[in-house]
Amino acid sequence: MTQRIPLILLFALVAAHLGSASARSAEEGSDRTLTLMSYNIKFASRTFKPSWQERRGMQVEMIRRYSPDIIGTQEGLKGQIDDLMYDLPEYVVIGEGRKGGHDDEHMAIFFKKDKFRLREMGSFQLSDTPDIIGSGPEVNPRMVTWARLAFIDRNKGGEENRYSEDYRGHWEGSQEFYVFNTHFFNGRKLFKARESAARLIMERVEPLQPFGYWEENRPLFLMGDFNARPESKVYRTFVGEKGEEDPYLFTDTIEGGSGIDWILYRGNADVLSYEEIDYQVDGVFPSDHDPIFVKMNLRGGN
Repeated sequence: MTQRIPLILLFALVAAHLGSASARSAEEGSDRTLTLMSYNIKFASRTFKPSWQERRGMQVEMIRRYSPDIIGTQEGLKGQIDDLMYDLPEYVVIGEGRKGGHDDEHMAIFFKKDKFRLREMGSFQLSDTPDIIGSGPEVNPRMVTWARLAFIDRNKGGEENRYSEDYRGHWEGSQEFYVFNTHFFNGRKLFKARESAARLIMERVEPLQPFGYWEENRPLFLMGDFNARPESKVYRTFVGEKGEEDPYLFTDTIEGGSGIDWILYRGNADVLSYEEIDYQVDGVFPSDHDPIFVKMNLRGGN
């Protein structure tokens, strides 16, 4: 199901981060801290005020202040993603337009290039033909971008790194996790489309966890703008009914859910903190959505 996707950055940059099997883990079995942000940055519209050029600096300042390890953005047009890449060079960015190539909105994933190695990536459409990028409604197709990432372990003092040339002076950690980023259909009449999208994602993520070091306990994060409330069938498709226990269901990072922007998770992880960021400058907001920021503990070992 892996897709070959055109990246928003130079192929050489991503290629430098594509990993093979782990060479060695310097801290195998240890816990990790991971911070994630989901942010609908609001597409650059001529009619929306403030303009993107006014909002750009505010968004960059907010991101720098929180310094998330992973960011999933929604609604960003290519020019906006390029701007954020330029302003935030510490991140690698993957993703493509929802109509294929660089066209239209992107569901991009940003990750810190000094902390993670990209091992696998892909995208699929929220449609009846998910493997055909750009499929779905002609005006507003929707999609998912995903990545499998591994922590990078710096070699400990006194240890010779025999992979320094190929691995840029570090060993690659064996602890991995998945990140899925999406933006669901909007509008009251499209609730069936949102429900179908939720079921499709559950089908797509089911075979991913039983793979490699952590087996079924490998953490998997699903974030985005779901245009649905916690009382919706969409939400219950992901997290189940109250009290339901199923290892393939997700857990919300805030108990009971909140709003339409979510970060859900499953696998070997625990929530350390959750924040809906109320960021503004002199009463001016950088988007019509507040970013969601979570700090997670990823438990080591099987």
